Amino acid sequence: MESQEVPKTCKVILADTIAKKLLAEVKETLASVQSPEAGKPTLVAFLANDDPAAGQYADWSKKTCEENGFNFDLRKVDKESLEEAVVAANEDDAVDGILVYYPIWRNNQQQDRYIQETVALSKDVEGLCHTHLFNMYHNIRFLDPPANTKKSILPCTPLAIVKALEHLQIYNPILAYGNRLFGKTITVINRSEVNGRPLAALLANDGATVYSVDINGVQLFTRGSGIRAPRHQVHDKEGWGLKDVLPLSDVVISGVPSEDFKVPTELIREGAVCINFSSYRNFDGPAVKEKASIYVPSTGKVTIAVLLRNLVRLIANRPRPEGTSAESEKARNEAFQDG
Repeated sequence: MESQEVPKTCKVILADTIAKKLLAEVKETLASVQSPEAGKPTLVAFLANDDPAAGQYADWSKKTCEENGFNFDLRKVDKESLEEAVVAANEDDAVDGILVYYPIWRNNQQQDRYIQETVALSKDVEGLCHTHLFNMYHNIRFLDPPANTKKSILPCTPLAIVKALEHLQIYNPILAYGNRLFGKTITVINRSEVNGRPLAALLANDGATVYSVDINGVQLFTRGSGIRAPRHQVHDKEGWGLKDVLPLSDVVISGVPSEDFKVPTELIREGAVCINFSSYRNFDGPAVKEKASIYVPSTGKVTIAVLLRNLVRLIANRPRPEGTSAESEKARNEAFQDG
């Protein structure tokens, strides 16, 4: 009997599917680390720009928060009043986490960076202040070594993509934790300080070979040579472009904030995994489905699930009240143990 050829198909995975499991974990963990009398945690979000994508993200965040037992307080402020508003939220005990929608000053990253540093470490749900970023880039998981009871916060969008890759089983669970992307080659198109660069670092720290691409060229992120490199290493690839890196890549992740940009489908290798985290479609949907084995068209809802995950982690990191039970202490220490 003649064997039939298996048809080539691309599996499209929606953000909802990935987010659902994360949100269940968030609700379960919140119940274990916070006493019922504490009430619903409150996330305050500051909107100081007129970006429609930020507005849509705020709407999704509000809906997801309210469906999962969190308060969401959106505060629309003028950018010149933002610093004062953030400081007030830092000092307000009723506020558990703070989120700011970036960019605010489109041609001045320094001012955005200043606001990131203004958010209190204990309320930085986005993981964008210096301490959290330093820990991420240096592969340090805790804020309080050697006790190691308070986990560092990772930036939401990069962590959401890591969680998507785990869901897609790109991470190999047979390998040791921290080495589960060994042997994978990944291209990340976007090298912003908020999303693309942290993502490349996270993936390299987990063992991948990562090509980071932006308008200025290509950089290679690896964990470096030697038995135990403590953090990723970066090398410029002079003269390289998408034509050099896409054919090598098992996974292509794109987050270019432009309607005009499209990843060249013809350069993508057969069977690659393609993930879009831009608010615009960076891939030609019908064409990429003919080439990729898995396609994730958006990750926004996964990012919101990770936002709530980070908020619960902040709650678990708080000083333990006197009389905290051994069971509650254990729950706090074990909250989101897998990263």
